[in-house]
Amino acid sequence: MNKEILVDASGVATRVAVVEDGSPVELYVEQEGTERLVGNIYNGKVQNVLPGMQAAFIDIGLERNAFLYAGDIVLSDDPDDMIEQMPESKNIRDLLKPGQTIIVQVAKDPVGTKGARVTTHITLAGRSLVLMPTMDYVGVSRRIDKDEERQRLRKILNEIKPKGMGVIVRTASAGKTKQDFSEDLESIVNLYAEIEKRAAAKKAPAILHAEQSLLFRTARDLLMKDIDRVFVNDTEAYDKLREIADVMAPKLKARILLKESEALFDRYDTESKIEKALSRKVWLKSGGYVIIDRTEALTSIDVNSGKFVGKDNLEKTITAVNCEAAKEIAKQLRLRDIGGIIIIDFIDMEKEANRALVLTTLKNALRDDHTRSHVFGFTHLGLVEMTRKKTGRSISDTLQQICPYCNGDAKVLAPETMINRIRKQTIQVIKGSNNKRILIEAHPDVVTAMEVSEKKHGCLFPAEEGGTYYVRPVPTMHLEKFAVRPLSEKKVQETKKDCKIIR
Repeated sequence: MNKEILVDASGVATRVAVVEDGSPVELYVEQEGTERLVGNIYNGKVQNVLPGMQAAFIDIGLERNAFLYAGDIVLSDDPDDMIEQMPESKNIRDLLKPGQTIIVQVAKDPVGTKGARVTTHITLAGRSLVLMPTMDYVGVSRRIDKDEERQRLRKILNEIKPKGMGVIVRTASAGKTKQDFSEDLESIVNLYAEIEKRAAAKKAPAILHAEQSLLFRTARDLLMKDIDRVFVNDTEAYDKLREIADVMAPKLKARILLKESEALFDRYDTESKIEKALSRKVWLKSGGYVIIDRTEALTSIDVNSGKFVGKDNLEKTITAVNCEAAKEIAKQLRLRDIGGIIIIDFIDMEKEANRALVLTTLKNALRDDHTRSHVFGFTHLGLVEMTRKKTGRSISDTLQQICPYCNGDAKVLAPETMINRIRKQTIQVIKGSNNKRILIEAHPDVVTAMEVSEKKHGCLFPAEEGGTYYVRPVPTMHLEKFAVRPLSEKKVQETKKDCKIIR
């Protein structure tokens, strides 16, 4: 497999695309002023404690208070209590009080109306491992699947890890020596010591540690042995990335190449493929298609056969479309960085063996995804339930904003609905004025609908009002906006040039 990384850097934004065999599979965007918060560590101040929700709101200096769930609190008073979930016998009121200062780390970026979710389970990532200062634990990435190697890595980390702290070996660390881990671990432990010093010196709310830039994370998390080349289109970003790689992955530094071109993302047609990743409908090669709808609660994905009619029987046709869709869904989840609860409505299949085949196809396609996911299977309603770890903002959240016209409803009023609103407003205006000449301005689609309605049903406005109604189509006007006002005698001749008279 040919695997490349494209880095498009400008003063406005930095974009990083991971491309496998000519197709983008991951996209990361860092725009000026919208940097992600996940990984940031703060001195927070407890604002409210909510026993009924077993949660608290923490002021970390952002526009909205962060949310801290009881299960994300480390009970540090007693080393034996350093567990992942708070015991049911303990109430959050016994742990936190309003006004209390607490060190927290952002686990999920703010989304929509929700503030950031934070935890006291601090993690600091290095090139080869992740340090967990508040937990005594040794783990190995599940992507390192050889038992012998896993045992070797565990043995090394148990020997060198600081007492009372935990570490997780990262995927890129397979084959590394004790010396490699020792150097990486020392730098992270020193970083945590510095964070503790800042916490003692700074008054809450205050930031203690900011997650590194996208360029740094690219060298730390994406630059691995299976990457063939890294193309960078900006000299400053190129020098910075090589400087970081010199520390993080010196053996791979030579694979970072400068390609000064504003059209770097046109390589492999990456730009257009990313634009398609923002669309609601994704076409499959067979002629079927997938519809992806995101809500605040979950993401729903609908599979349709579309133009695909198959060759043999219906069951084979449906299974073929579903299997192709399963592969595309896994790809889209990774590319769009969609997390949380995901519900997939595959086309109904009669045979259990075919449903099992589709599930297996989906699970296999998700193996290449660095983000953890879990497929639960088919529900009684024939829907597939799955989850994908949700941390930061998805690509659509980063690159798009809520429509200012529909406020995220994805719908506007139909022209026929607007006719009734215009009619009601016009009658009010003509009743309140001695001038019976009325100018109506509306979107061309609404004006067309008014003409059709007049031909089909007769007069739109009551005949007893005795008015003359000049209707002007305004292309720049929003579909749901219109204007109704009396028209003076001297402007009638001028108005007739671009208006239609509708009774």
